[in-house]
Amino acid sequence: MTTAVKHIDVTKVTTSGIEQKPDLLAIEEPLEIRIGFGSLGDRHQQSLSVTMRTPGHDFELAIGFLFTEGIIQHVDQVESVKYCEEVGKQEEKGNVVRVELNPEVPIDFGKLQRHFYTSSSCGVCGKSSIESVKVACQQLADGFSIPASLIHQLPDKLRKAQTVFEYTGGLHAVGLFNKAGELILLREDVGRHNALDKAIGAMVLKKQVPLSDYALLVSGRASFELVQKAAVAGIPVLVAVGAPSSLAVALAKESGMTLLGFVRNERFNIYCGDQRITSIG
Repeated sequence: MTTAVKHIDVTKVTTSGIEQKPDLLAIEEPLEIRIGFGSLGDRHQQSLSVTMRTPGHDFELAIGFLFTEGIIQHVDQVESVKYCEEVGKQEEKGNVVRVELNPEVPIDFGKLQRHFYTSSSCGVCGKSSIESVKVACQQLADGFSIPASLIHQLPDKLRKAQTVFEYTGGLHAVGLFNKAGELILLREDVGRHNALDKAIGAMVLKKQVPLSDYALLVSGRASFELVQKAAVAGIPVLVAVGAPSSLAVALAKESGMTLLGFVRNERFNIYCGDQRITSIG
């Protein structure tokens, strides 16, 4: 909490007048993700991404990003994750993470040459071509199912567990739920794609991927990138409080994912994969 919010004085304007009051803002700072790779005698460093994020769970964010971009496939390929101490500017302290990969990890230099730039609103901005946006997604298994009655409960469970949002109202959240509707993991961030990378990164570090036994709830809309990250992680059901995009639906169908939207007020839409939603009606 202390690293995710900032105190500020604001002027509140209401129909009864104005008053000065303290307020809390969600912190947004850049995080640069670097990797170290190569043989023991010939190590190299490459900057991969600068993303605007809420500080906290930075190592999970870095690992999740590398995993969902297809640069690593499991945590055993990672030698270490740490903040870079030798940075040029004071504001970079704590905002640069370096992931050292094991010497035997093969590197696709085409992926590295994308020079990712991600912002808090759109994680695919700045990639070098349309082709570079898409990451290889697995075909999702059909073993997981969840009753419609539990789907209706998920948004309230996520909202009640959101600590920082309650104070600021300014963060996206994602939650992993098991088939009993229990919240297993929650992550918040100013960027919805960052929140998902943090959640996936946490599970990669625990060696619990693929996430074939979980449903994912996102607090906003379902974008192409969120569907892609979920598919790479093996998540069979993606539940969104808001609307999905056309590309999100197309990729969900291609991956065999169940995609739900507008999950609120005891209603939701199934865009594909209705076989995983039971007890409907």
